[in-house]
Amino acid sequence: MARIGVFVCHCGVNISGVVDCPSVASELLKIPGVVYTRDYQYMCSLPGQALIKGAIRDYKLSRVVVAACSPRMHEETFRNCIKEAGLNPYLLEMANIREQCSWVHTDKEKATKKAIELVQMACAKAKRNIPLSKLRADVCKRVLVIGGGIAGIQAALDLGNAGISTIIVERTSTIGGKMAQLDKTFPTLDCSACILTPKMVEVSRMNNLKIYTYSEIEEVSGFMGNFKVKIRKRARSIDESKCTGCGGCLEKCPLKIPSEFNMGLSTRGAIYIPFPQAVPRIPVIDRENCLYFTKKRCGLCKKACDRDAINYSQEDEIITEDVGAIIVATGFSLFDHKAYGEYGEGRFKDVLSSLSFERLINASGPTKGHIKRPSDGKEPKSVCFIQCIGCRDEAKGISYCGRFCCMYTAKQAILLKEHIPDCKAYVFYIDIRAAGKGYEEFVEKARIKYGISYIRGRVSKIYQKKDRLVLKGADTLAGIPLEIEADMVVLANGAIAQADSKNLAQILKIPYDEYGFFAELHPKLAPSETTSGGIFLAGSCQFPKDIPDCVQSAGAASSKAISLVSKDFLEIEPMIARVNKELCKGCFACLDVCAYSAIEKEEIKGRITAKINPALCHGCGSCLSICRCSAISLDGFSSNGLFHQLEKSC
Repeated sequence: MARIGVFVCHCGVNISGVVDCPSVASELLKIPGVVYTRDYQYMCSLPGQALIKGAIRDYKLSRVVVAACSPRMHEETFRNCIKEAGLNPYLLEMANIREQCSWVHTDKEKATKKAIELVQMACAKAKRNIPLSKLRADVCKRVLVIGGGIAGIQAALDLGNAGISTIIVERTSTIGGKMAQLDKTFPTLDCSACILTPKMVEVSRMNNLKIYTYSEIEEVSGFMGNFKVKIRKRARSIDESKCTGCGGCLEKCPLKIPSEFNMGLSTRGAIYIPFPQAVPRIPVIDRENCLYFTKKRCGLCKKACDRDAINYSQEDEIITEDVGAIIVATGFSLFDHKAYGEYGEGRFKDVLSSLSFERLINASGPTKGHIKRPSDGKEPKSVCFIQCIGCRDEAKGISYCGRFCCMYTAKQAILLKEHIPDCKAYVFYIDIRAAGKGYEEFVEKARIKYGISYIRGRVSKIYQKKDRLVLKGADTLAGIPLEIEADMVVLANGAIAQADSKNLAQILKIPYDEYGFFAELHPKLAPSETTSGGIFLAGSCQFPKDIPDCVQSAGAASSKAISLVSKDFLEIEPMIARVNKELCKGCFACLDVCAYSAIEKEEIKGRITAKINPALCHGCGSCLSICRCSAISLDGFSSNGLFHQLEKSC
């Protein structure tokens, strides 16, 4: 007969403030099979764990029930505790009397009664738990980084410097991401390219690192430590082994197409390199616009190339790579201000997005760093900045804060004043959020040293008046309406998830939130991990982050990946599904509901039955619920145990 020990945690006053913990402990001693009970202030503390170990030894306990917080918080803590005492760690059962009891009730008598029932259920299940052992799987010592922005580059550098073979997959023709488009970075006003370019060059020269640009993830299969990734390397129409990046072909292209890198403020050819420091410095042909592909004529770029690197017949290539871990660093997009009808819906040439303004003030931008109005090329004498465009705006379906918009607005206003000292600068804001080292001081410098006028209030309308823009709004601090004429308006566009983030999440089998950002396993305890083991998050694909936060999160994700692929083998949780081949009828309803592709078809003696891949199974139980012939069981959650748990019968 099982000898059960029950340990009730007060969790300070988190539990004991609503639940009478001593009463729970004494009441549980009446249950058949329970030979020892104890309540304690902090059961997860070292003294609390020492109590559990001592009771296992002194009372010869064969099962342990801990009534405390969520198993997600401390199940591993208590498993390790009883393992050190010589007990199989899977003979532990936890009763959640914090989140499921004390935190959701106020009546102490009723909450105590409920807590007793929850622990009774845990005891009933614990009695029928069986010893389990972790499974083992080999590890592929290679890491894939999806995205070549600053977060992806930093993660790849950390991995490469640790001696880990790494692959970067970037869907544009060059690494660098949004940071490559910036002029300077806050709060130090360092040159963005001066920081980024050396990292781009360093990552391209690492012997243990491979870069696939103009490429996308097509398919991901396998499991933690052993992923198989299919990469679609899109046809650049350039033979990369022959191209030297001389740029001769670029000069011959007769087409002029708006440049995406310069936010449409300049043009590029149908064959182009996005910016001078691009890595790799290899052109790509825009087949949607190239005259050779649209009208079967031209071919001037091919004639100009003395290396014969132009290859019009090149096709997409599918490349398969094996990796042990994946870091997702796909970044963000900017909210399109055309959604704001009151701001002209994109009709006014002198109403710019924040990134468009960055290109104007950049020395390598379309105007060589000279700030000019797009409408007439004149230097502006007054510029208005409007914050919170597409963030903190529930009317547009986005209630979260963009986090870095306040700071880059202050930076752009400062740079405007440095370029044109006599230009008037106004900033319309809701409130200033400058939570970072030196950030508040930076905003104050914009206000005081540079004399930038900060106006608390929103702009209700922008309209054209001759060659100027008129902003109608209100100063909510002064309580007066305002009407300001400006030569240019700069909108602080908020960060949103990439348009295809949900599709990538489904390929990777990781969750995403209501806005399309990828969701972490736990916001406090596992901020870089996902629910799919071996897949980690870095940068702004998770939520809006500035450059320092992106670099920090990249370091966290890379350290997790290094820890994973440095192992000779992985231990896999044994609480997985199993198929009884004798009962399985081969209907494969289970295969359709498995979210982790853990179920396969297997032929045994002429019969086709289901088979569970233990390395892929997460023990979610979906297959059990759909199985019509009860052929599937889940280790650690037997039907017998669950029925007794519902009956609270030991």
